[in-house]
Amino acid sequence: QVQLVESGGGLVQAGGSLSLSCAASGRTFSRYAMGWFRQAPGKEREFVAAISWSGDNTNSADTVKGRITISRDNANNTVYLQMNSLKPEDTAVYYCAAHPWGGASDDPRGYATWGQGTQVTVSS
Repeated sequence: QVQLVESGGGLVQAGGSLSLSCAASGRTFSRYAMGWFRQAPGKEREFVAAISWSGDNTNSADTVKGRITISRDNANNTVYLQMNSLKPEDTAVYYCAAHPWGGASDDPRGYATWGQGTQVTVSS
């Protein structure tokens, strides 16, 4: 089983960019699909993007499509989320998660392991 640690969050102005990283421990990282989810205050956790174990397949939410890129480096056990043209409504705690079956799923119920989250705040 992997353990996940997110980093890269912070405060940015609207229109700016942030790059989030999620470092995984364990030698089985490449077997997992990885996803990013977010949760804003008073709202439910929502899907942002996911990537298959190989990196060949990606999936992203309509709310961020065209503004984000998810990628992974299996040699370094890391998954990334590049976010551009950020909007105030992107403000949330961002979580990475590991899915044991390899697909780029948008369903949080399939994700077995979650990181502690990193705060992203976009000011208007």
